[in-house]
Amino acid sequence: MKSAVETLNPTRVRLTVEVPFEELKASLDAAYKKINQQVTVKGFRKGKIPARVIDQRFGRGAVLEEAVNDALPKLYTEAVNEADVNPLGQPEVDITELKDGELLAFTAEVDIRPAIEIPDYSGIEVTVDAVEVTDEDVEKSVEQLRERFASTSPVERAAAEGDVVTIDLEAKVDGEVLPDGVATGVQYTIGSGELLEGIDDAVTGLEAGGEATFTSTLKGGSAEGKEAEVTVKVTQVAARELPELDDEFAQMASEFDTLDELKADSRKRLENMKQYDQATQAQERVLDELLKLVEVPIPEKLLEDEVNTRKHNLEHHQLGQMGLTLEKYLELQGKTVEEFDAETQEQAVKGIKTQFILDELVSKEKLNVNQDELTEHLMRRAASSGMSPDQFAQAVVEGNQVPMLVGEVARGKALALVVEAAKVVDTDGEPVVLDDDEDETAETAEASAEAGDDAEAKADEKSEEKSEA
Repeated sequence: MKSAVETLNPTRVRLTVEVPFEELKASLDAAYKKINQQVTVKGFRKGKIPARVIDQRFGRGAVLEEAVNDALPKLYTEAVNEADVNPLGQPEVDITELKDGELLAFTAEVDIRPAIEIPDYSGIEVTVDAVEVTDEDVEKSVEQLRERFASTSPVERAAAEGDVVTIDLEAKVDGEVLPDGVATGVQYTIGSGELLEGIDDAVTGLEAGGEATFTSTLKGGSAEGKEAEVTVKVTQVAARELPELDDEFAQMASEFDTLDELKADSRKRLENMKQYDQATQAQERVLDELLKLVEVPIPEKLLEDEVNTRKHNLEHHQLGQMGLTLEKYLELQGKTVEEFDAETQEQAVKGIKTQFILDELVSKEKLNVNQDELTEHLMRRAASSGMSPDQFAQAVVEGNQVPMLVGEVARGKALALVVEAAKVVDTDGEPVVLDDDEDETAETAEASAEAGDDAEAKADEKSEEKSEA
């Protein structure tokens, strides 16, 4: 076999391949065997039809087509290895010449990983928010805990903001009560915004036994998105009572004996949260600066696939779970379709660039992932997915996703190198020392590079499907 590679642009090549006909013998034999199992010819046992009879009855062309389809994946892979290119996804193959008994020639155009030069990144400087916990932050945190331990008691007065009312609801559209438009005994905290728009104004001022009617857009159900006439009847008004902020409350709501100890613990927790946020912010900003330093050509087909994948996931998964259409989502966001498309493309480009750059760093720095690092990452991913480690590990193995997890950890280690080399200061001008948590950094790298993973995985799946076909 002879092959040559032609660079069409920084992200696409054309392979030209010529194969002597004798190299197709195994595929020709396989083609005759396959056809033998599929057809019946009078006078011959199934599977024992001579090749000359198959040629006469079904045509030599059918045999050649079957043989070429069988041989192409292997021939293409050999040409790719010989050319030393990193293909992305499914090639576009064109048979340019097929001479029976002489020669097979074909071309294959395919997207490739672009060659990337990583410049010196040791000069990266970023500024992050300072870690500052105020007395007001602590008081707010304790107040939220206090809210969780609030109790309610019925009152004989008009409902006001903050009260918990028990209500019955009936929704009508075009004068007809909806099949799923009746609910009784619903508890609602006035001012929480957890039910229909307009309900706060409707129930405020009502006593038990009072009712009101208002118009609202339904958020779900059979008439989702339609205007409905909603009748609400208050059956009970209850006032929320907060516990006193004292040592007794601290003992009830925590493991501490005094309110001062509870507040000190709240301050420490808030500091830890802000330090975590600061570290994440540093990683994201260092990554943004790294992306500015490196020129990365983006394969057009890979980008197109990723944009489509992002749109599909948003519209059919995330918004679907929220009961929103894309049109309603854009309306709530105050965005046009053109603005949404531009943002989606920008995010996809960033994701693909991130993966390419960090993967190049992994290769350049010869970073490896050991079993302990992979196991720790798997445990964290399992926890975030709500699955047990064993369940998550089984799903990863069955889905052939182990290489993907290894890639996530390796990219996290690559980003950690860059962050370690960068100068990070806070808004007060103080140097920031970050914990060397490579798995945490992997989460930042993973979130940014997720687009590239999804697009490449999808492209590779298509390539595998074609090879199997």
